[in-house]
Parts: sequence; C-alpha cells; structure tokens
Amino acid sequence: MSQLEIFEKSAKSLPDALVEHELLLWKRGQKYIAGVDEVGRGPLAGPVVACACILPKGVIFHGIKDSKLLPTKERERLCHFLTTHPDVHWALGTVSHEKIDEINILRASLLAMKLAVDALPIKPEFVLVDGRDKPPIEFECRAIIKGDTLSQSIGAASIIAKVHRDAMMDELHKEYPLYGFNKHKGYATQEHKRAIEKYGLCPIHRKSFTSKHSAIEQPTLF
Repeated sequence: MSQLEIFEKSAKSLPDALVEHELLLWKRGQKYIAGVDEVGRGPLAGPVVACACILPKGVIFHGIKDSKLLPTKERERLCHFLTTHPDVHWALGTVSHEKIDEINILRASLLAMKLAVDALPIKPEFVLVDGRDKPPIEFECRAIIKGDTLSQSIGAASIIAKVHRDAMMDELHKEYPLYGFNKHKGYATQEHKRAIEKYGLCPIHRKSFTSKHSAIEQPTLF
C-alpha cells in the first residue's frame, strides 16, 4: 500500500479532513497545490485581500474551515500556526478601495487572487480557487463553489486573508475612529450605516458601493 493510499484511508475516518480535492491532485503526481480565497468583497470600505496558500502534501490540518465559521481567537491561532509553519508557503494580494471603484469588485477580487498567486515563494502545480470565477493566472486552476468548506488549502487561505484584512481595518480605525472599523471591518452593519449618515463618507469608503444607493440600501455581498 502506497503512502497516499494509507493517507486516503486515514482521511476517510476523520470528519474534518477537507482533502478530497487535494488528494485527487496528489494522486496525479502534483505536489504543490495552492488554495486561494479572498476576503472583503462585501464591505463598504477598505481593501479586498486574497491569500494563496500551499500546504504540505499528505498532511491533514485539523480545525481548518471557512474563516467566517471560526471564533476570532481560534482564527488568529490557526493563522499564526499556518504562517509560521516551515512547510506552509503563502502570500497575500491586496487591492485598494480606489482600484475597486475603478474596475469593480469582481475584477478587483480576481486581481487580488492573481497578485497572491504570483507572490508565492514557489510556483504551484495546480490552483484551487473559492467561488465561481477563476483569476487570470498562468497555472491550471479549478474554481470550487464553497471551496473554503471543501478544501483545506482554500480554508487555510481564507483564514490567513481574513486575519490580515481584519488587522488592516484595525489600523485604519486609528485613522478614522468615528466609523468603528475595528468592530465591523467595513461591513454594512447598522453602526456603520449610522456613522456614514452622521459623518458622511471617509477617504477609504468605496464610492461605487455608496454613490448610487445610501449605505442603508447597500447590501453586503457575502
């Protein structure tokens, strides 16, 4: 029995082993599988941030799931573990609110993904992307709807991207403390909507999200 066969048998007995997509690619002889996800598609303010993450072949990372399903402390713990792991390769791609207004949020999200993949310290042999759309990259790629709940590589990317974007919004809160960015991270909460009604837009708000509709009417995309 090969190592991958042993791994597959073990994975089937573990309910939180999100390795089905990775395993198929490992069986094809591909070692460096990058999971890619973005965070910040729906907020009214701030950047969109993507992460590309390559986990070591044949290793199950327990606790990895969609970053939105994790408590903050657990998400931060997993992010620290992943980003300091010697066999995990990762990179970020960030697209500003100005660029989002210029090219629209879908193109900005795909651009952030491309920037993250291009910044990886090693070239992936295959890329798994969360969602319906593929970024414009040179590597073979598969888009997986709800991929952050089905692939540990994508789940890991979502965790790293979420923690880093949240930290960015915490820093932006220091510049613009009237809006509560440290709490809602730019999403269209009631608190955020009331702040916009009271103080107007600040320099990091996405004008394309708020110019046609009031903040109260503006839905979150995720």
